[in-house]
Amino acid sequence: MTVSRYAQAVVAGFTLALATGLPTMAQDASTAEQTIDVMNTLFGKHAGKRANHAKGVVAEGSFTPSPEAAKISKASLFQGPAVPVTIRFSDATGVPTISDGAANANPHGMALKFKLSDGAEMDVVVNALAYFPVATGEEFRDLLKAVSESGPNAQKPTALERFVATHPAAATAGKTAKTPSSLARQTYNGVNAFILVDKDGQRQPFRFKFVPVEGEEILPADEAAKRDPNFLMDEIGPRLAKEPARFRVLAQLAEAGDPTNDATKPWPDSRKTVELGTLTVTKAVPNSAEAEKALLFMPNALTDGIEVSDDPLIDARAQAYAVSFGRRSQ
Repeated sequence: MTVSRYAQAVVAGFTLALATGLPTMAQDASTAEQTIDVMNTLFGKHAGKRANHAKGVVAEGSFTPSPEAAKISKASLFQGPAVPVTIRFSDATGVPTISDGAANANPHGMALKFKLSDGAEMDVVVNALAYFPVATGEEFRDLLKAVSESGPNAQKPTALERFVATHPAAATAGKTAKTPSSLARQTYNGVNAFILVDKDGQRQPFRFKFVPVEGEEILPADEAAKRDPNFLMDEIGPRLAKEPARFRVLAQLAEAGDPTNDATKPWPDSRKTVELGTLTVTKAVPNSAEAEKALLFMPNALTDGIEVSDDPLIDARAQAYAVSFGRRSQ
């Protein structure tokens, strides 16, 4: 039975789990706490690092809204001039030394913090997956737990194989994310649905999509594996020093019947997309390792004119990020 690339990434950390001992999840612990507990065991505890997407690089840039965006949302982000943005690109897993070209480093992520004109901030968290392997925070915890119980000597069918049998997206989601030639040449998708609200109160469910203006460029797996372990993180700074990297920021609009509460189900490619604007990434920060310590990106940190949908993963992710931030800040 084939498992997802994300699951493969977690399996890669299983040897560490055997060496350190698997956690006993406290029954009174929250789902978010249990999720981070399993991640910390599978990937190891690394002081000051995120439980997932531990390896990353911070950059700065700006977002310029399109005229179309102001028509479908009253958000201040879309009404005025360009606003500053802090961007963090990252590899998957909680292993801060993972090779950028490893299959387990997929999906690469991009988190953004928009500095709005009124002094508030808005966050967006996207990654290279076309859809997510599970639909809820509890299922994500259970996926990780299943992996932790599925070592090389586990009885067949393993817990992971049983989980995948009842959660088909867990077997296929990871295959939708592959290694790019540059973090600036990857398409990043919003797997969660949000709601655009216009000045008349009209509500439109949508999903974010960030498409590189230069086009996506994916490396063959064998070539990616041969690259320097830090080739993506090391490449982005010099690239931006030569010229900015630009992304088209799109909203894929849902139609009647499209699920907004299940991140495992992508909407058809035929759905209309609206240009929300352009993200321009101009430079890597001088001390990325220090800068990222203070950064917390919350997918429910929005602004008037953009709202959360009924997707349960949004709140689940926010809670898990908060637990991870609290632990790495101690």
